[in-house]
Amino acid sequence: MIQNDSIVALATPSGAGAIAIIRISGEDAITIGHTVFRSIKNKDLRLQKTHTLHLGHIIDGQKTLDEVLVSVFKGPNSYTGENTIEISCHGSTYIQQQIIQLLLRKGCRMADAGEFTLRAFLNGKLDLSQAEAVADLISSDNEASHQIAMQQMRGGFSNEIAKLREELLNFASLIELELDFAEEDVEFADRTQFHELLNRIEFVLKRLIDSFAVGNVIKNGIPVAIVGEPNVGKSTLLNALLNEERAIVSEIAGTTRDTIEDELVIGGIGFRFIDTAGIRETADVVESIGIKKTFEKIEQAQVVVFLFDSSEFKVSGLKLKVELEKIKNQFPLKPLIIIGNKADKLTEIEIKNIKAEIPEILLISAKEKLGVDELKNQLLSFVNTGALRNNETIVTNTRHYDSLLKALDEIQKVKFGLETNLSSDLMALDIKEALYQFGMITGQVTNDELLGNIFANFCIGK
Repeated sequence: MIQNDSIVALATPSGAGAIAIIRISGEDAITIGHTVFRSIKNKDLRLQKTHTLHLGHIIDGQKTLDEVLVSVFKGPNSYTGENTIEISCHGSTYIQQQIIQLLLRKGCRMADAGEFTLRAFLNGKLDLSQAEAVADLISSDNEASHQIAMQQMRGGFSNEIAKLREELLNFASLIELELDFAEEDVEFADRTQFHELLNRIEFVLKRLIDSFAVGNVIKNGIPVAIVGEPNVGKSTLLNALLNEERAIVSEIAGTTRDTIEDELVIGGIGFRFIDTAGIRETADVVESIGIKKTFEKIEQAQVVVFLFDSSEFKVSGLKLKVELEKIKNQFPLKPLIIIGNKADKLTEIEIKNIKAEIPEILLISAKEKLGVDELKNQLLSFVNTGALRNNETIVTNTRHYDSLLKALDEIQKVKFGLETNLSSDLMALDIKEALYQFGMITGQVTNDELLGNIFANFCIGK
């Protein structure tokens, strides 16, 4: 699958900008660059040291296309492990296209999506989990997802898996040796040490599997549904959280006819807030559709914020409790935050009475932005960020999660076989399958279809 032809792509976002970077990688990358580059000091690009910068012009025959800086990286000391050059040119889309078309005429091929990183993997510069972390790093949009991607790209996850795989492989070799000498009835693998190793592997795998719940939340954000009756301030609360006028606010009940979504980063964690249509009985066909969608959004959300008008509690308190019980019964496993809005209109006695009726209530004023920070802290408390703070490995990739589950299943089969004196040849099969699943994570076991699926999701130029 390794190709030695030279590939080219724009490494910066498409469109006009101050500077654009065009990347070339391949055995002939520097030679091709030499044919189009004229150094202001008449340097031969082919003779320059690796990791050096050179000022000059890109020339197409007698025509000068642009003044550029060319970076030279000689393999294997480059990102891809191949000869690589990067041309920093002015960000005009015309200039970008002219240079790329010139390089194509000189023998380059347009890179496929993720082909630079694919070559880095194939040339042993990254393992597969590190390569996938590159894509996560590019798409990270908050501090937590960035931190996890960086930790995985530096090999934190890979090192943990590689260590487990190596220890298991050593024992697998001893068991295979026992099978070769089956007639002599000898035992090379210490069963006590093997049992301790299996327990340790099982513990690590369970920790990694459990981390996926947190990792998935951090990577994709936590969906939070804001629900309640019409005109209690759901849209005002959304605007207060986002600190902008995102949703239409009106005194007319039922103004929000559809769900409105936006994102906010709290403590490095992304939250996706969904402002839903008010829940009430209505004859309005359009509003009824909105209310139906509200319950669909509650189903999709991981946290539900129930908002009501605290100034109307004396009148509607009984009805409110019925609505709360309905949501609790329908969605018993979802965290529920009960918020009394418009608390700035309450007297001290009214506040005391409401808290006596609903002890877990959070009283706020979305319009005056009072209690909004307390709500943010409460939302953050639903995310177990202990592993993140301790810089532990957190799994965010569904493919990795699936392989870890399968590896754990095989390890537990081996443990059962060991405890029940199962024959070594049967245990060896389960060990091989566990090793296979470990290899699937790091790329020691791959196929072209798997690599195609992974790297197809990368951007061109990376």
